[in-house]
Amino acid sequence: MGLLSPAAFAAAPASQIPPSTAATKAATHALKTYSGDIVASVAKMVSYNTVAVPNVPIAANPAHIGFKQYLREHGEHLGFDVTDYGSVVVVGMGKGPQRVGIVTHGDVQPVNPAKWAKSPFELDTTSEPGRLIGRGTEDDKGPIATALYAMKAIKDQGIVLSKRIELYVYMAEESDWDPLVAHLKEHAPPQMNITLDSEYPVVTAEKGFGSVSFMLPNQPARIDSVEPDLIAFTGGFFGSQIPEDAGAVIANATPRLEAQIRQRAAAQKGMRYQFLWQDKQLAITALGVSAHSSQPENGVNAISMLADALAVRPWADSTAGALVNFLNEVIGTGVYGQKFGNVAYRDDFMGPMTVAPTVIKQSPEGISLNINIRRPKGKSKDQVVAEMSAALTQWQARHVALTNIKLNIGDPWVQANAPQVDTLLSVFSHYTGIKNAKPRSIGGGTNSRLFPNAVSFGPAMPDATYSGHSEHEFITLKQLLLNLQMYTAVLVELAK
Repeated sequence: MGLLSPAAFAAAPASQIPPSTAATKAATHALKTYSGDIVASVAKMVSYNTVAVPNVPIAANPAHIGFKQYLREHGEHLGFDVTDYGSVVVVGMGKGPQRVGIVTHGDVQPVNPAKWAKSPFELDTTSEPGRLIGRGTEDDKGPIATALYAMKAIKDQGIVLSKRIELYVYMAEESDWDPLVAHLKEHAPPQMNITLDSEYPVVTAEKGFGSVSFMLPNQPARIDSVEPDLIAFTGGFFGSQIPEDAGAVIANATPRLEAQIRQRAAAQKGMRYQFLWQDKQLAITALGVSAHSSQPENGVNAISMLADALAVRPWADSTAGALVNFLNEVIGTGVYGQKFGNVAYRDDFMGPMTVAPTVIKQSPEGISLNINIRRPKGKSKDQVVAEMSAALTQWQARHVALTNIKLNIGDPWVQANAPQVDTLLSVFSHYTGIKNAKPRSIGGGTNSRLFPNAVSFGPAMPDATYSGHSEHEFITLKQLLLNLQMYTAVLVELAK
């Protein structure tokens, strides 16, 4: 996701009809009856560590199996029909050829438990009063629980619906979309869908997800050199998180060099550093602020900042030195790709392209770098690839050859004709008091693009920092209960 300028909003509808009495009555019932139950459900869902495990399919992953079993038992307890298709669980209510889909996911991103006050897989309601902290609370287990109790409130009220409601819970959204694509080829999805994996008021466009990756192969060691030399550089955790950790080791360092680095680093906002000497080696540890990679402006990228702090002298193109030279010359500390050749651009509605280094790994073969890309419409994929390739070629001519270069540039997505947009905007305005709400674009990518007539509706408020993918994921209780009311009202309006 990305926070954009006012230009990133489409025109507001000419008129927005307030939700019906049946919708507001059901939403009020949901709030009064299920405020405690929804928190308990979120806690149970968070307890399952549904991070993807390499080479372990969903059907063999104990955490995924347990999570799906809970969905089945809980869904049936609430009075719904539940079907487990393996990678997708569908919780349904009502009958009819016309269906309204609620699209969510039950898997979560990796975590570093050392960075959490309590276990990230234990709902923490006490460390920060008013916040529900845990992996998945915002992305996307909180929305699943909210949808279940919105459906339950509607069922309680005995509202006659003309359309069937189906809650889709996909188990590999964060790692592999292919099983969902295959599922939708064999099972027709609902004709109208809302995705609960983004932000309000309504998201009708998403930037294309992409990456640039390559290897800096090991360079011959400089035998008997007395000059300072970068011998290690690491950072990042996973590709769609702005990294808050990075580290470097300098051989033949001097106190004067340390002082210069400290002085440059002191000018950076939001960064903390530690310096540790061992003989003539200086190890530097950098701590920034993690964020969703679709919102790089909301984080403080430790990789970029550490490279910048080291820009106090020219570095030889050792393996780590070449990496730092690349980061400073081609990436910099900005997030919009202004130094990456001619690639930088923006779209009036979707906003600017973003470019962020996210993962560095050191191996016996060299150092690999992954750069996260989010691109709007406005340039073709071929043009973006050509401009990036040219920038890489120019840098290699000045420095060292890169290997295993991969440019994976995804396409932006725009939903122009979803019939439910006005209803969603009306409900949002009614419950938030925000008038003239307008559709918007985000930097993230959701499963909306795989479903017909799909747009995103929450769970995050517009212009709030999205905490999913960070090492401090949470949703406030206030927001959770506001979402409960809005989801209940919206489902009544769309399915009545």
